[in-house]
Amino acid sequence: MMTILIAEDDPVTLDALAACLQSAGYRAIQARDGAEALKLWKKHKPDLCCLDIMMPKVDGYEVCRQIREENKTIPVLFLSAKSEEIDVVVGLKLGADDFIRKPFGKHELLARIDSILRRSSASGAKGRSTFFAMGDLVVYPHELRAERQGKTIDLSPREVTILELLHERAGEVVRRDDLLNRCWGLDYFPESRTLDQHISKLRHRIEDDPDNPVLIETIRGAGYRFKRR
Repeated sequence: MMTILIAEDDPVTLDALAACLQSAGYRAIQARDGAEALKLWKKHKPDLCCLDIMMPKVDGYEVCRQIREENKTIPVLFLSAKSEEIDVVVGLKLGADDFIRKPFGKHELLARIDSILRRSSASGAKGRSTFFAMGDLVVYPHELRAERQGKTIDLSPREVTILELLHERAGEVVRRDDLLNRCWGLDYFPESRTLDQHISKLRHRIEDDPDNPVLIETIRGAGYRFKRR
């Protein structure tokens, strides 16, 4: 049984979320604030974390940041009433996998969680190539990392999937819809800026000059391309 940590300071919402997850077959661990969430995460090592942003003691952003310092791959889903684009950007930069705004329905929540867990599982599945190269960047999908000029770069499951698709279709323009379908799933339709934010974040970690990328080129009005050199 998969374990999901829920951090939410409203007790009614927390109980409702736990009941929703338990009815779907998950084990739900409840935290009433960010400090408790960090303690429970270290104790139980859940398969996924659902974090509210506005929490007492430690907010969701800080919880995510501390989790990411120790674990680069555990899926993190933000639950929040905050709806400004900058809040989404901050969450993605901290390493969150998805962002769902309140109010949301049971089916939407479960679909998002199922999609995240499937992507995470697929990224760690056996049968992938041991490694592949994009210029001087060497990507190790099994290990969720890359190496470049002697430096190790930790990657999230979604970042690995983005690089894999671009590498598979080297020289071709990969349409935005293809990237979204492969990396987010057919059952989820993220905001138009979500993909761009992930690409921007990834470029800052793998490119020499993120403002003039050579590994992930933008093809305006179409998508992205890795041009084998």
